[in-house]
Amino acid sequence: MVKLEIDGREVEVPEGSMVMHAANALDIFVPHFCYHKKLSIAANCRMCLVEVEKAPKPMPACATPVSNGMKVYTNSPKAVAAQKGVMEFLLINHPLDCPICDQGGECQLQDLAVGYGGSSSSYHEDKRVVFHKSMGPLISAEEMTRCIHCTRCVRFGQEVAGIMELGMAGRGEHSEIMSFLGESVDSELSGNMIDLCPVGALTSKPFRYSARTWELSRRKSVAAHDSLGSNIVVQVKNNRVMRVVPLENEAVNECWLSDRDRFSYEGLNSADRLASPMLKQDGQWREVDWPTALQYAAHALRTVREQKGAAAIGALASGQGTVEELYLLGQLVRGLGSGNVDFRLRQVDFSLDAARAGVPWLGMAVAEVNRLDRLLLVGSFLRKDHPLLAARVRAAAKAGCRLSIVHAADDDLLMPVANKALAAPSQWARVLAGILAALPAAAAAAGGTIELPESVAAELNGVQPTDAERAIAASLVTGDRKAVLLGNAVAQHPAQAQLARLAQAIADATGARLGWLGESANSVGGWLAGAVPSQGGLDARAMVEQPRSLYLLMNVEPDYDHAMPAAARAALASAESVIALSAYKSDELLELADCLLPIAPFTETAGTFVSAEGRVQSFNGVVRPAGEARPGWKVLRVLGNLLDLPGFDQDSADAVRAQALPADVAARLDNRVSGAIGSIAAPAQAGALERLPEVAIYSVDPIVRRAPSLQQTSDARAPKARVSPATLAALGGPASGDKVRVSMAGGGDALVELAVDPALADGVLRLASGHEATVRLAAMTGAARVERA
Repeated sequence: MVKLEIDGREVEVPEGSMVMHAANALDIFVPHFCYHKKLSIAANCRMCLVEVEKAPKPMPACATPVSNGMKVYTNSPKAVAAQKGVMEFLLINHPLDCPICDQGGECQLQDLAVGYGGSSSSYHEDKRVVFHKSMGPLISAEEMTRCIHCTRCVRFGQEVAGIMELGMAGRGEHSEIMSFLGESVDSELSGNMIDLCPVGALTSKPFRYSARTWELSRRKSVAAHDSLGSNIVVQVKNNRVMRVVPLENEAVNECWLSDRDRFSYEGLNSADRLASPMLKQDGQWREVDWPTALQYAAHALRTVREQKGAAAIGALASGQGTVEELYLLGQLVRGLGSGNVDFRLRQVDFSLDAARAGVPWLGMAVAEVNRLDRLLLVGSFLRKDHPLLAARVRAAAKAGCRLSIVHAADDDLLMPVANKALAAPSQWARVLAGILAALPAAAAAAGGTIELPESVAAELNGVQPTDAERAIAASLVTGDRKAVLLGNAVAQHPAQAQLARLAQAIADATGARLGWLGESANSVGGWLAGAVPSQGGLDARAMVEQPRSLYLLMNVEPDYDHAMPAAARAALASAESVIALSAYKSDELLELADCLLPIAPFTETAGTFVSAEGRVQSFNGVVRPAGEARPGWKVLRVLGNLLDLPGFDQDSADAVRAQALPADVAARLDNRVSGAIGSIAAPAQAGALERLPEVAIYSVDPIVRRAPSLQQTSDARAPKARVSPATLAALGGPASGDKVRVSMAGGGDALVELAVDPALADGVLRLASGHEATVRLAAMTGAARVERA
């Protein structure tokens, strides 16, 4: 530790710290623009000049290392004169457009100019003009003349997002921040550049000119689009969500936010919002009042139970629903005598349900990801599925963590990857078995010992590890902080159970943590709330393969959200009644349902999400429900009362949550599974391609799909059918760029463009789900064929 004195106050800081760090430890404010606690030191702006005893000139606090006995003065006449001089330089070319600037009211330059700016300038020359830049649909760079070249945006791209999409060209007063070759900024974390910009050079394009910052009310909430549970501040004007920004929480999202969580609020104000209850009668939809709609729904439920039995009722929910909604949905269905309820819509293998020791979760705290030194990532589109978790893995990799991946796609994770094993999804079990089989030899080579259980060793008989599998095994037998994390593609895999057991065996043998990344905001909360089959009930797959007479849907658009959209559509079309609790009236629901009940999205209701790490986070509605919409838990409570079911007397979301969640959530979290690994022989594909399960980043749920700005990004473009060069050659007919017809073994087809992707394993077809172009395909996974259209 180093002891120094700042403004007459002593402080101890670690060796290697800068004066700025020491000042922060004493809560002494030093004016600055380019310094940011999460970014490297650039010392561009010079606003943080301070007086250091015996130094011949003022020194930048952000770039001056501390030393024992150092005396620093941040507010001395010499320091203040230097700071005022820098401010005058910064304002030489700055435009006088504060009245129309979107940053007005939250601009660092504006704030500091009050304290350090002069009433007049020594410079009277014409100000320079920098032409606007086009950076895509999310970031507005219309007034780059305001830029003060702090390079925060550039450093963020390099150091946190992992890709340098912006840079500074030119020198002196000709310096300009620009994107490379005039391209758009496509990072899934790009919106953080807006927060980092200390002036009004980079602003939010969707928010531009829509409100002034002092007109906005600020309310805390939790993001709803992935399993991280990012903390957010929702900014509201006239009962309308106008902007979403991050709420700093070091243990969860630090001070960052993914673009999906930041800009998806536009979908809340979609023209598709269901504003009042609707009933379909004689093929025509009409709006009705709540009592009529609820009586209709209760009558339909009661009639089907009496005439067809309770098992004829099924409920499909989204993991985007709150714990309270998922709990009461399960209670309603079970109260009617049925066990058919499930929120795991994109899953097809449910054979692990009876073998689980507890609720699947991340297996560690989110903050621990940064400290891993060995990580095996299986079946994860990490950057797109979990953007901020990817940033943590990226930080760990930069700090020396050796990352290994098992996947069918060699996507650029924007970080060092030590080992890769690429194979078609049906081969993943064989790859994991190869890693497991290679562990004893790898441990011996590293001077250790690993003995696999006899039962496991017997199941690996005949498995010969490849070089890639041996390299992964060699990585996992070293290091102290290790993890095996299973991604969305494993959760959606037809052999999920076998992959989970193999991953568990690898984790057990190497002393690593085993974890599931989780698909949605309540991937853990849905389990805890009991929104899974019970009493011999059917799961999400069985409910559409064995059609029910009545379906309850909650926050679900089956074409986009179910792993088997064709079967789901057919099952709903054949049902006597489909009651949809939804915030939106989609064309699909208008066609298939007969009762639409408008429920509030997460910004309009109180509720709880349980993140992948098991963190329980409750929130309140930040605006009043739109139109006649009501919180989902209230709608379900009233339905329960109309059906005379016990346990529906809660008067608040807090009361529901108290019943829904166990007193000790952590005690319920357990990734262990029982049972034998089974045969690892890969099924023969008979020349067919294997479709890789993937949901595009901006197609994951109804809110995101209705956010116009996100749908204009490159990530939201119509999906292409991607194959490796060798697979394309094997197809024989179509060429890259051709329109092709993709068909699945279970039926359905899609007309899409064919593209070559050298990053794919052979025999794999990569075609994202959740998009209008692909909703007619039978399933997210399975055998597929490609023919020239």
